[in-house]
Amino acid sequence: MENTIRVLHVDCTTGFYKHTRYQVGEYFGPIDLGLHLAGKYQTLNIGTGLLAGSILPGSNRLFFTGFSPCWGGFYISSMGGAGLVFDNLGINMLCLRGKSSTPSILYLNRLHGEEIQVQIHPIDNLEAIWHQDKSGVYALQEHVLNLFKDKYPNDPRILCTGPASALTDFGAICSAPIKKGKITSFDTWAGRGGFGSKLFRENQIAAIIYGGTFIDDDLRDRQVVDEWFIQKYNKKLSAKDVEGTIKYRYDPQFNTGGTFGVNYTTLKGKILFKNYNSIYLDETKREEIHKKLIVDHYLKQFNEDTIATKSHGTCGEPCVAVCKKTKGPYKKDYEPYQTLGPLCCIFDQNAAEKLNHHVDSMGFDAISAGGVLAWLLDCIDKNILTPAELGISGRPQFDLENFDIIKDSLHNCNLAIELVDSILRKNGGIDLSQGARKFGRKLSKQKGINILDHFLFTANARNGWMVPNQYWTPGVLSPMPIMGKYYNFYGYEYMPPRVLGQVNADRMIKEIMVDNAGMCRFHRTWAENMMPEIIDKLFQKGEEYKKRARETASRINGRNSSSLWESQLNINFIIAYLKRQKEVEKVSSVDLDNWIKKFNDNPKEASIEYWFEIRKGIHEVLVEYN
Repeated sequence: MENTIRVLHVDCTTGFYKHTRYQVGEYFGPIDLGLHLAGKYQTLNIGTGLLAGSILPGSNRLFFTGFSPCWGGFYISSMGGAGLVFDNLGINMLCLRGKSSTPSILYLNRLHGEEIQVQIHPIDNLEAIWHQDKSGVYALQEHVLNLFKDKYPNDPRILCTGPASALTDFGAICSAPIKKGKITSFDTWAGRGGFGSKLFRENQIAAIIYGGTFIDDDLRDRQVVDEWFIQKYNKKLSAKDVEGTIKYRYDPQFNTGGTFGVNYTTLKGKILFKNYNSIYLDETKREEIHKKLIVDHYLKQFNEDTIATKSHGTCGEPCVAVCKKTKGPYKKDYEPYQTLGPLCCIFDQNAAEKLNHHVDSMGFDAISAGGVLAWLLDCIDKNILTPAELGISGRPQFDLENFDIIKDSLHNCNLAIELVDSILRKNGGIDLSQGARKFGRKLSKQKGINILDHFLFTANARNGWMVPNQYWTPGVLSPMPIMGKYYNFYGYEYMPPRVLGQVNADRMIKEIMVDNAGMCRFHRTWAENMMPEIIDKLFQKGEEYKKRARETASRINGRNSSSLWESQLNINFIIAYLKRQKEVEKVSSVDLDNWIKKFNDNPKEASIEYWFEIRKGIHEVLVEYN
C-alpha cells in the first residue's frame, strides 16, 4: 500500500486547486491530519482512512473535520459508506477553503488515471430546487445527478445540503448510495456539528458530486486478513464481524435489531420523553409509559414493519451489519426517532416518519432539531411561550394521562413541522442562524425568564451548543472537547464524576483510534483492538498509531472550551440520575450518597463541583500528551 496520504486542496473562490502529500507516520488519517489542516488554514476537510477500499467491513466511512459553527470548536462528523466512491478519486482527503461568489456545486471526477477534474458550477435556482415539493436535500441530489451523471462511467456519490444550512448553524450533509443511476433510499448523514452550515455558509458550496475510475493498491487479500483474525480471535474476519455487529443486524435475545429496536426494548424506566420531563416521574410510571406507548405501539410497529419484513440495507458498502433499518423511504435509527419521537410526545411511527422526513428534507441535524423542537413545544405547554410567538397554530398535547396515541402523536407532529417551517421562515422572531443557545439568551431577556432552563444541551465557548445523545447518564453532559458524538462514556453504570472523566477520555482515545483509520464504530468490538496491529502489518507503525490517537485526543482537548451547565434542566437531569441509581438500581456507594446530599443541600453549587470533578478526570488522562 502507498505510504503517503494524498490531499486535494480546492479554493472555492477561484477554483484553483493543488495536491499535497503527507507521509504515513507524519499523519495517519482524517482525524489527525484534519486537525492540523483546520488549525492551520481554517478549512473544512473531507476524507477517508488509509483502509478505504479494503475488504475490511466498515472501512469506507467518510469523515468531516473542521471548526464547527454550532459547537464553536474543532469537531468531527462522519458518514457511512460514502468513502467507497471517494476512494476512486485517488485521494485520501479534500481540503476546502475560500468562498464561491454564488451558491455552487463542486464537481470532482477522475477518469482513466488522469488528473482529477475540478470544477465549480453555479446554481442559479437553488432556493427553488430546495423548496420543490418541500423535498430539500433530496431534490438537490436529483438535480445534481441529472446534471452530471453522463460524465461518470460508474455511479458517483453526492453530498448535499438543505435550507437548514443557509438559515441555521446546525445544517447537516446528506448522501445516499447511487445504484445503476438511481439514488437509493438508504440516505446517510454527517449530521452532528453543523458541517452542512459550514460547507454552505463558509464555502457557498451547496453540493459536491464525486467519483472516478482510479484503482490503487488496497488491502484485498482475504486469506492474509483471515490469518490475522485467527491469530487474534481464533475466528476469521467474517465470523468475528458477524458476532460484533449482532445488535445492528438482528439480536435474537430481544427479537429485534438496529439501534432503534434494541435500545427501545431495553430502556424501560430509563426512557426519555416529553422534553426530558420523564425524569420527574417515578420509575413505575416511566415503566408504565414505556410499556404502553413504546413496547406495545411504537416499537411494535417498528418490529412489524421493518424487522419482520427484513427491510434493511447498508450505507453503500458490503457489510453484514445491514444497519439501515427501513420502511419504504423511511430509515429508522434510534436517536432521530427518539428526539423527533417521544421527546416531542410522538409515539406513533406514522407521525414520527412524517416529522423525521420533513426535518431530513430540510437538511437539519435531526438529533439537534428534535431537541430544539421538544424544548420550544415544552415552553408552550408550560405557558412560558405562546404559539403566536413561535409562529405556529396551536398548543401541543403533552398530557400523557389522556393521550390518544394516534391522534395526539399526529397533532404534535404537525405542530413540530409548523415549527420547523417557522424556523426556516424566521416567523415569530425565531432566528437560529447563530444557534439555539444565543437565541435562547435573547428570548430570555425579552421574556424576563430563563428560557434556557428548559433546554437540555452541552455548552462550549461563548455560543457553542449541542443536544446530547439520548441516554440518561451524566456522560452525555460531560465537559469533553467534543460532545454529541460518542467521544464519551454513555453507559448507565454509576461512577464518581472524576472517574467518569477519566473513562470519558479513554473512550475518546479509542474512538479516535477507530475514526482515524476511517472505520465505522459499529465494528468497534474488533476494530479498537485490531487497528494498531493492522497498521503495523501494513506500515510497520502500530505503536506510533496508538500513540498518535492519544496525542490527537490531547491536542483536541487542548482547545477544550466547555462551559458550565447553563440550564436548570441539566442539573435536574443529573440529580434525577443519581437518585435513580440509589433508589432503583440499588447502588451502594458512599460517594453516591455524598453527591445526593450535596445536590439536595445546594443544587447549583453541587453541579459546579460535579462538573469540575469530571473535568479533572478528563485532564488527568489527556494532559500528559499536550
